[in-house]
Amino acid sequence: MKRPSVQWPWHGLLALILLGLAIGLWVATKRVNYEWRWARVPQYFFYQAEDTQAAPVAGTINKINPNGAYSQVDITPANGGQAVSLTVETDTLKVKIGDPVAEGDGIGAQRHWKIGPLSWGLWVTIWISFVSGLIGLFIGLITGLCRLSPNPALRGLAVFYIELIRGTPLLVQIFIFYFFIGTVLNLDRIVAGIGALALFVGAYTAEIIRAGIQSIAKGQTEAARSLGMTAAQTMTHIVLPQALKRVLPPLAGQFISLIKDSSLVSVIAITDLTKSGREIITSSFATFEIWFTVALLYLVVTSLLSQLLFWLERRFARSD
Repeated sequence: MKRPSVQWPWHGLLALILLGLAIGLWVATKRVNYEWRWARVPQYFFYQAEDTQAAPVAGTINKINPNGAYSQVDITPANGGQAVSLTVETDTLKVKIGDPVAEGDGIGAQRHWKIGPLSWGLWVTIWISFVSGLIGLFIGLITGLCRLSPNPALRGLAVFYIELIRGTPLLVQIFIFYFFIGTVLNLDRIVAGIGALALFVGAYTAEIIRAGIQSIAKGQTEAARSLGMTAAQTMTHIVLPQALKRVLPPLAGQFISLIKDSSLVSVIAITDLTKSGREIITSSFATFEIWFTVALLYLVVTSLLSQLLFWLERRFARSD
């Protein structure tokens, strides 16, 4: 009977390595002459904004009725008429009973929560990545099928597109798509960014799908055709379902890379997570805190996507 291997030394080695990395990071931060301001980071996710409540007319403060956190302020117009009421938060009151006010004077404020630039940038990154990934998957499926087509025109166009996209940097493609194609077609920068990312991921997806289709034994295709199924039916019902299960891991890696590659759309003024971080740094000078936070947000999103795709992979494996 095979004895189980002892694992605790390896777990201990892993813990020592991680502890060493943490200590090294701590020592490096101490050597940097930098004042850390982590307490300022949460406000860039959500913050309380104040909307100033101004006097709509000139007049006199006639009454203030406090009601817990809020107070109702009644203003009697100087030219007579019905009193005007405003509701403000009690701790923001700037007037008292009998004070004269001019039109536009601040009476107080109302607070409400607003989404900060980091939360908004994270949403834009996720939305752009999802839409471009979905379009890229469709482009990759069509291109992958054309890549295997016996038609030389379709096959040649597919090869040209794949080699062109894979042989040029994504940053250059974004610039060309935005400044040239976007100008000719009068495209919005969001559309241009999504289009460039979709074409980029579509080329890599096409090769992944092509490899998955070619990995299916030809005997299954021949058996399906001998049963009277057409080529389209064979591809739709026999080949593609099996191929998609096999290519799920590389597709997952491609879509995870897409989330990170989407940071390049910030160069065409799309306010994604990366651009939001740069704008915050410009105003706050909290360089290290913001970039560490941005990196952590990318890591969280990609890790959650990885776990979701691993779950799908296990589900597909059990269905076989």
